[in-house]
Amino acid sequence: MKASFVKKSLAVLAGLSIAVTSAACGSSSGGKADAKSSTATSAADLGGMDGLVSKAKAEGSLTLIACPDDWANWGSIIKQFQSKYGIKINSTNPDASSAEEIKAAKDLKGQKNAPDVFDLGPAVATTSTSYFAPYKVKNWDTIPAENKESTGLYVNDYTGVISIGYDSSKVPEPKSLDDLLKPAYKGKVAINGNPTQASAAFAAVSWATLQQGGTLDDFSTGIDFFSKLAKAGNFLSVSATSATVASGETPVVIDWNYLNVAAAKQNPNYKTVVLPNNAYGSYYNQAINKDAPHPAAARLWEEFLFGDEA
Repeated sequence: MKASFVKKSLAVLAGLSIAVTSAACGSSSGGKADAKSSTATSAADLGGMDGLVSKAKAEGSLTLIACPDDWANWGSIIKQFQSKYGIKINSTNPDASSAEEIKAAKDLKGQKNAPDVFDLGPAVATTSTSYFAPYKVKNWDTIPAENKESTGLYVNDYTGVISIGYDSSKVPEPKSLDDLLKPAYKGKVAINGNPTQASAAFAAVSWATLQQGGTLDDFSTGIDFFSKLAKAGNFLSVSATSATVASGETPVVIDWNYLNVAAAKQNPNYKTVVLPNNAYGSYYNQAINKDAPHPAAARLWEEFLFGDEA
């Protein structure tokens, strides 16, 4: 998305108020970072992969933010990385929004518990490049040009489409977006975060715009839909997570399909439907904090993510 378009869109969406809950950031530990690691734009700058691994192990730890274990398989990937390299991962504020990731980098600059890397939606990634360090992984040439910023500031990592997850023991299967306005869904429909901060919630409004016949040049139709949903008493101002799905607190969630499908692991009655026509998909993006307290570990993490194992 173009930066000017994103800024305008976020300003419009500010009128839709969603409650957001986030955990407190944890602490990080590890050895002293090598100054050269902070400016390395590839593993070659550190003597190749062996040199990068050596410097990352010397740092001893890596701080992540906004990477819940049940989101995009982060839990398994984190375990694999720790097992392979013996580097401790501190996963802080897993439910943070993309905007909160950047705020954490700003607020914690110079501290050991600042995030080393980011996992961001496009609206925030494209407008926050001043916080990123350019870096190209060894598999850089295999990544399509349209999936990466040309200097290595950020790279697409995973994608999905917006879907409706629903507890089949509590509500009928929705056949259209307008079905969610019906009495059967009263007090039951949630989204994942605040659309002015969280990319998943921003995407939900974008998708509703398309489903209601609008275009992404004007979000008013999507915003109007959520206004109708709230007026009908069907909208829940609760930020949906796998925990709220498991507990039954959010029986219906408009969210990425990979998150809704994963939520069924904790609630066998939870189903996912992707409505036909007007799909909305978007990539999340990896980026390295230019002020990362563990710069070599941050770069090794990127190498791991874009390697065969992850």
